[in-house]
Amino acid sequence: MKTFSVTTPIRATPEVIWGILTDAPNYATWNTTVDKVDGRIEHGQKVTVHAKINPGRAFPVNVTEFVPNKKMVWTGGMPLRLFTGERTFTLTPGSDGQVTFDMREIYTGPLASLIGRSIPDLQPAFDEFASALKSTAEGRSS
Repeated sequence: MKTFSVTTPIRATPEVIWGILTDAPNYATWNTTVDKVDGRIEHGQKVTVHAKINPGRAFPVNVTEFVPNKKMVWTGGMPLRLFTGERTFTLTPGSDGQVTFDMREIYTGPLASLIGRSIPDLQPAFDEFASALKSTAEGRSS
């Protein structure tokens, strides 16, 4: 099973961070890891991510969990769950006025070990995503 994750404190409200994370048309204005995101980021909706790490390829995902200002899950992969990628975004408010942002992606299924070998190291992109989200959210909160 291949996994990538990043955690960072953000000095902004959950509402500000959530607003950024769910605004698909404006992803490319702050998120340096994507060219664009198509679709509506809402529960039960399909979203297509065009990532810079794999130019020319689109990644369709479904928003399978959506708890406003707290948690969101994007799920994609092959039929029959032969290979599944699941990205979870979590916002946890702290007592100090900061929110802990956590993003985790896990690949599972019978073909995960085979397909996982072809997945590039996404950790730098995860770190870049978190840094850009932090900068954007804190900039909107100051």
